Amino acid sequence: MARWQRVAVIGAGVAGLTAARELLLHGHSVVIFERGDRLGGTWVYDSRTESDPIGQDPSRNIVHGSLYRSLRTNLPRQIMGFLDYPFPGPERSYGDPRTFPSHEEVLAFIEHFARDSGLGDSVRLGAQVLRVAQPGPEGDWVVEWRDLASGSVATETFGAVVVCTGHTTQPRLPDVPGIERWRGKQIHSHNYRIAETFKDQIVVIIGKGTSGIDISLEISTVAKEVHISSRSEDNVIKLDSRSNIWLHPTIKCISEDGSVIFRDGTPLTADVILYCTGYEYQFPFLEAGKLISVNDNCVGPLYKHVFHPLWAPWLSFVGITNKAIPFLLIELQSKWVASVLSGGAKLPGKEEMVASVEETYSFMGKSGVPKRHAHALYPYQPEYKDWLAAEIGLAPLDDWRDQMYLSAVEGILSHDDAYRDSWDDDFWREKIESASQRARSVYI
Repeated sequence: MARWQRVAVIGAGVAGLTAARELLLHGHSVVIFERGDRLGGTWVYDSRTESDPIGQDPSRNIVHGSLYRSLRTNLPRQIMGFLDYPFPGPERSYGDPRTFPSHEEVLAFIEHFARDSGLGDSVRLGAQVLRVAQPGPEGDWVVEWRDLASGSVATETFGAVVVCTGHTTQPRLPDVPGIERWRGKQIHSHNYRIAETFKDQIVVIIGKGTSGIDISLEISTVAKEVHISSRSEDNVIKLDSRSNIWLHPTIKCISEDGSVIFRDGTPLTADVILYCTGYEYQFPFLEAGKLISVNDNCVGPLYKHVFHPLWAPWLSFVGITNKAIPFLLIELQSKWVASVLSGGAKLPGKEEMVASVEETYSFMGKSGVPKRHAHALYPYQPEYKDWLAAEIGLAPLDDWRDQMYLSAVEGILSHDDAYRDSWDDDFWREKIESASQRARSVYI
């Protein structure tokens, strides 16, 4: 039996807008709370930076955007869209026809998606959610929110809440022994905007993920030296693509004289430590320990990264996962949430969902996967994607998307910023057309 709900969606980035669209398609009433002054979430560029460059001072002026000015996607546009609303090809671009376009191109796509999906009347801009309270006797969730323009605070009740607040605002820092002795600058990539800030400086970048690689290549054009420190087992080597970038093991400590000592004993006198170490999941409007817990960046308990077993299906999370094709996974999760709330897709019982979560944690422990990677889908993205598709009645999706994603990851890890512009569009066009022909032949 179909069930109609009034649903609060928290956040108007890609996850929030996609979830709202699917909920509306299922006949639900939706209110999207967005504390910013426009749609787009993490894809809205903000040139401002925070007063605390490493983002640890709770009294700092919080800037939610983490984009730097020159950022381009690290995935090709063919896998940046949705199943029934693809990212436009170069011939129909919003101003940037490159296969790996700028953040402005992505934001324009998101805005068009929201407009064409009829989401305008559902969005409240400048609306900060302060508190989401547990259901009362009537089963309704209470959402307390502030209108940032007027300062007024109001409460409303909803049948369900979908949390879509992203995870690129609160910087995550590593433990660096002796950091109190550091005499230079410290900054987290959250507050990185332009390379010129590091002109003629010696920079230590901690982290060799996608942002660490991307930013290191960019600032190497103006910096004197760039030294990348990571957990990998790389020895100290110079990258072929840049004459002034070196790879190092992790930092052992900051010495008494303020220099950086790497794990292999190599010392370095530097000007800046730049942390490209990711972000913390934070849900300040949820009562910690009762509605949700975050332990070493593991949000839990969450069944299949989406539903809280105790409160399912009335409390869910969309967009928690990472190291995957983001828009596609967000779309599938959103379709699942909307279908479950409507009574279409069925969830297992509470005990079974809890057992599934515990089984996942047990598998991670036996495999040596730390908790902080609990929501990283690589290399299990294809299985998870197909599982979601089956839950909502879709056939397994063509694997060209997974192949394209892996090819892009290879480009990222090559430490060669030319991989975006040397991408073979013709090769992938043929693979996509071939897959489409095979899919059509099934129905002939």
